Amino acid sequence: MKKVYAFDFDGTLTTHDTFIQLIAYVHGWWRLIGGMLLFSPILILMKLNLYPNWKAKQQVFSFFFKGMKINDFDELCRNFARDRQSLIRKKGMQTLREALDDGSEVVIVSASITNWVEPFFSDLKGVIKVEGTRIDVRNESVTGKFLTKNCYGQEKVKRISRLYPYRESYFLIAFGDSKGDKRMLEYADEAHYKPFRGEK
Repeated sequence: MKKVYAFDFDGTLTTHDTFIQLIAYVHGWWRLIGGMLLFSPILILMKLNLYPNWKAKQQVFSFFFKGMKINDFDELCRNFARDRQSLIRKKGMQTLREALDDGSEVVIVSASITNWVEPFFSDLKGVIKVEGTRIDVRNESVTGKFLTKNCYGQEKVKRISRLYPYRESYFLIAFGDSKGDKRMLEYADEAHYKPFRGEK
């Protein structure tokens, strides 16, 4: 039976949340802190499950990146992935590559935006799949809106199901580290929670 490995990205394959790291990389830590303070009321409500995760994330993303030319944004994302390879957990990447060597299929299922997730796997382009949150672009500029649902919670299961619709035809091995991965881990035949901790 075919094996499919589904990896969460932030916190599972990386040591830190890459959304926060990207904002700091592009705008600096002081502007990041200022922005987080500005949005702290809705971020607190989000943590209390009183405000939608996707809505809070979209508002923060819009604040920092709305109006940026998509070519400039994509270049920043590529540079970020190149300069922040230290964020990747070595054991996680080793497991991913071993899965590929074994002939299994690999998909990254992330709430992060594909524009900066994909460059972390540029050497595996066309070999692995990346399912993440996609952003809206109009007139070659970032609108600040999401084009797809935030790839979080049940949306992760939906993405996997669309890619691999015949559930009985494959063995699913999933890796995650947060409540946003809970549904995906429950859906899997074999689940690994916080599997690559204990290493930087």
